[in-house]
Amino acid sequence: MKITLDPGAYMPTRAHASDAGLDLYSRTTVTIPAGGSGVFDTGVHVAIPEGTVGMLKSKSGLNVKRGLLCEGVIDAGYTGPIVAKVYNHGSGDVTIEAGMKLVQLVILPILTPPLELADTLEDTERGQGGFGSTGA
Repeated sequence: MKITLDPGAYMPTRAHASDAGLDLYSRTTVTIPAGGSGVFDTGVHVAIPEGTVGMLKSKSGLNVKRGLLCEGVIDAGYTGPIVAKVYNHGSGDVTIEAGMKLVQLVILPILTPPLELADTLEDTERGQGGFGSTGA
């Protein structure tokens, strides 16, 4: 997968060869207030392969230890910088230093079935049962 970097950006890495996620790094120092969020332009540009999607996912250590969460979608064809919005659900402010691992980029296969407008949907066992319909 081809990658380009803006000035000051860090090359994505995998801690282990078999890791699913590519670690993306902050290129700026930002303090995310408790209950707030921060926006990070990683300066990383990727050529996501057709038939796949790049999913931005929280780093588990930052999530468990600091309460930081991030989600995002990078579509194939987008070549702009990867920008991550990180939410601080922890009880204290968190400072992310330039050069720190921030989020993970996971590349996954996708399906893009054609859409067909229908008058009804086929009956299923679950039907329209939503949140809590299974007892949990």
